Amino acid sequence: MYAPDRDQDLRWMQRAIDLAALCPPAEGAYSVGAVIVGEDGSELASGYSREADPHEHAEEAALAKLPAGDPRLAGATIYSTLEPCSQRHSPRTPCAQRILAAGIPRVAIAWREPSLFVDDCVGYEQLVEAGVVVVELHELAKSAKSVNAHLGDLA
Repeated sequence: MYAPDRDQDLRWMQRAIDLAALCPPAEGAYSVGAVIVGEDGSELASGYSREADPHEHAEEAALAKLPAGDPRLAGATIYSTLEPCSQRHSPRTPCAQRILAAGIPRVAIAWREPSLFVDDCVGYEQLVEAGVVVVELHELAKSAKSVNAHLGDLA
């Protein structure tokens, strides 16, 4: 499994935040960026919310760029600016389930999903319960939230 140091984690999360800034702002939806980094420290794929369609989430966009069952995912880390969702309003698979199905063993997030659209997001808990290592990069939470200024005060 890719075990980066804190500086590498922060660098990759900053890349995800930069991707989140590319999201077309949408009322009722977060702007999120995601980067999948292989065990060798190279970027495997990236994505952001609403990249290809109005209901697409960042993790979904990044995972869609890799073949199903890609063996590199077994040692990868996915960096997401927001906690992976545990439920969706659209009839799509939640991102926490997608990450588990892909076999990614490590997830890094900048902040947890507030109760703005979903009363109780449990993506973090689902991942941890399944044995995934989840790292929170609190020092970049403010930057990740700032990309979502269109939703009002998320402090």
